[in-house]
Amino acid sequence: MILKAKHNFLIYPFFKHYAGWIMKKHFGVIQVTGQFQDKKMPLLVISNHISWWDGFWSMYLNVKIFKRKFHFMMLEDQLRKFWFFNYSGGFSVNKKSKSILESLNYTSELLTDSDNMVLIFPQGEISTMHQQHINFENGVNRLLKDKEKYQLIFQVNLVDYFSAKKPGIYIYIENFNNAIVERSVQESYNVFYRQCVENQNNLNRTK
Repeated sequence: MILKAKHNFLIYPFFKHYAGWIMKKHFGVIQVTGQFQDKKMPLLVISNHISWWDGFWSMYLNVKIFKRKFHFMMLEDQLRKFWFFNYSGGFSVNKKSKSILESLNYTSELLTDSDNMVLIFPQGEISTMHQQHINFENGVNRLLKDKEKYQLIFQVNLVDYFSAKKPGIYIYIENFNNAIVERSVQESYNVFYRQCVENQNNLNRTK
């Protein structure tokens, strides 16, 4: 059985506050680029997975912009180790178990409620932000078959120091356009990812 998300009346509000506090403490710049067009639908947020920080960055976006009930998929062994994330919206997935279907079905269930946001990392593991292409795991593609039933958001996180002592976190968001039928979601995400990297390169020239 999977560990379903819980929102403890003390831990969840603390996590929302703590995400903003710890980011401001450790990052000299917090920059969000992109517009969010709220269609009053459930949100599925697809993000690159580059560090321990990823969930905090997405929680920050949720508090500032999305304003939904926060849920995120997390590896079962990690969620059991960091149990408090289960009480902040985390739910488990075990890629080596048949329970992965239960996790995907639970995600689909969450995405029937317009008050909910679900964060997933399509590559399924932490990898460098310098990679050129992000491959989606099969389970993600199963979820995307119902993308007309919720609002799909792309998120890309990039970190740079430039000339500062502290790093900056540069978060890019984009609303996925269902009208772009000639591309798969994976292709569309990778196009957006490359655009974000190019934007960082251009930003570097102005520093």
